[in-house]
Amino acid sequence: MKQQLTLLAAIALTASPLMAQDLTITSFGGAYGAAQQKHMIDPFVAETGVNVLFEDYGGGVAEMKAQVEAGNILWDVVDVEVIDLERACAEGYLEIIDQSVLPEGDDGTVAADDFIEDALANECGVGNIVWSIVFAYNTENGPGPQSIGDFFDVEAFPGKRGLRKRPQVNMEWALIADGVAPEDVYETLATDEGQARAFTKLDTIVDDIVWYDSWSQAPVLLNDGGASMVQSANGRIFAAMKEDNAPFEIVWDSHVYDLDVWAIMKGSENVDLAMDFIKSATRTVPLSGMQDVAYGPTRVSAQALLPDSVKKDLPTAHLDEGLKADGIFWADFGESLGEKFNEWLLK
Repeated sequence: MKQQLTLLAAIALTASPLMAQDLTITSFGGAYGAAQQKHMIDPFVAETGVNVLFEDYGGGVAEMKAQVEAGNILWDVVDVEVIDLERACAEGYLEIIDQSVLPEGDDGTVAADDFIEDALANECGVGNIVWSIVFAYNTENGPGPQSIGDFFDVEAFPGKRGLRKRPQVNMEWALIADGVAPEDVYETLATDEGQARAFTKLDTIVDDIVWYDSWSQAPVLLNDGGASMVQSANGRIFAAMKEDNAPFEIVWDSHVYDLDVWAIMKGSENVDLAMDFIKSATRTVPLSGMQDVAYGPTRVSAQALLPDSVKKDLPTAHLDEGLKADGIFWADFGESLGEKFNEWLLK
């Protein structure tokens, strides 16, 4: 009997960790997800033996909100765009992260000094990449638009425009195309008059818009002729150009740049394991691997590993041409503008 009890105890000790070894991580798929799989998830699995379920979603806060409000948490770790992070954190969809436990950079720099500005600005996330929303066109169709003003000029540049179906970025671009200085965009967009102005500008191209939900659809639209120009995460277009020799051209004018973070879903049953993944994924070498899809790493020690030939294709090389997305603005106005945007779509 004693031997049997000892055996059962040993089984319990070995079985308990295994029962907690499933971790669900959610991100944006495509070449981006493949790079995360290669440089972050696979090394973590190899080091820990954890079984990772890697899923895709289209961004935004709707699915996080639904899970938390239903008390049915399906994800543990989620890749969140900072433009959505402030709202997701403030409304309680994400756990607060102890950023003090993040490991040093490979050069010995403490994490607080190694991460770039904004990477640790929100208590619910740890910066993963610097990325940008750009637009691109197919060069096989001849000379393409070179400015956001051109993007809104359907007479000089006819054809369908592919846009992600959400107010973020579309509203900013509309105001810039209508003559608002980039530094005044969010102040203007915070007013009823500014919002009306943005929708009026979007009215000028509404008949030429092809709406899509996921970044993965942008290069497909451009490649198959569904749109002559598309809004896209810069890495999606870069990957198509690099891997498929797609005849695309990225236009950096008025690009809206931001960060993505790794965050932990509020109510996850695997918070400690989720944090282990985040600590692993945001070390120097894994972050440097995101150069594969032209996204900038959020650690200085990781940037030091990038060759000059790669740096020119990263958003960080074009910051003076762009606008920093304002996550606080979208936390305050995201819900109301989302409702107005959906009403405008139904007009």
